[in-house]
Amino acid sequence: MARILASEADVAEGVDALLALDRRLVPVLEIAGKVRLRRSQPGFAGLAAIVVAQQLSVASADAIHGRLVALVDPMTAAGLAAAEEAALRACGLSRPKIRTLRALAEAELSGALDFAGLGADDPEAARAALTKVSGIGPWTADIFLLFGLGHADIFPAGDLALKNAVAEALALAGQPSTAELEGLAACWSPWRGVAACLFWAYYRARRGGREAAPV
Repeated sequence: MARILASEADVAEGVDALLALDRRLVPVLEIAGKVRLRRSQPGFAGLAAIVVAQQLSVASADAIHGRLVALVDPMTAAGLAAAEEAALRACGLSRPKIRTLRALAEAELSGALDFAGLGADDPEAARAALTKVSGIGPWTADIFLLFGLGHADIFPAGDLALKNAVAEALALAGQPSTAELEGLAACWSPWRGVAACLFWAYYRARRGGREAAPV
């Protein structure tokens, strides 16, 4: 059974466990301050929002997502599948994002992707199921599993802010590659998701409050 971050108490438990696992994180926490639970929408609507926001500024993503949810209301797989291509383009969506959203809708409608089951799956199994959908890469899957479903042991090692935060906080010689960061994060299991939130909070604090977490 997957460990889920369902409350602030769960996050606090994870932080305490991380400090016991790795004392290098003590000064990181001192700078980061309280590590908070940040959850976004679960299910199709939540993952669709992450797809929309990829590689966009917060303002642009919010504007496009706002038009999309006005068009597809409620935001469901069936509703998205029924939407006209021209209407989706008018929301500001690129053709690749429309293809990804349609593939995601088809995966749920066909039963190939079970959002309810993803929350109970082992994190790696859930990640593998998500990345089978055309257009859903590791970063998108990890962000959804952590913020949408609350998986406690997910570490989005491809995230640029996380790479910079870990390099700075642990005084690494340079920015780690995704594979190198995955290796570094292995020692924080089974609380890698809380470790990610800790480093995002550290990054934010070091930059005067500028947001770092993707959602």
